[in-house]
Amino acid sequence: MEWMAWTGPTALFFAIIAATLVTFTVLAIKFPETPRTGVLGIETTRGDRLFITLLGSAFINLAWLGMLSAPQWGALIVCLFYAIAVFRWV
Repeated sequence: MEWMAWTGPTALFFAIIAATLVTFTVLAIKFPETPRTGVLGIETTRGDRLFITLLGSAFINLAWLGMLSAPQWGALIVCLFYAIAVFRWV
């Protein structure tokens, strides 16, 4: 399968996403939670907040690439603060 360039960073990215999904599945089984209502006014669970975080982080990274010539590490830092905010207030 030579159609996809599996570089080290690409493989690491997908491995981290897979590990995160497994971790959240184990957490959901061991520590079930009741949905909570945050600033969006909708009930969310840990999984919902993870999805919102991943989706928002994708848009942050795309905007970073399109608008700035700064290193992508800066977008990672912004995404980290975004994830903390989502898990705290959403």
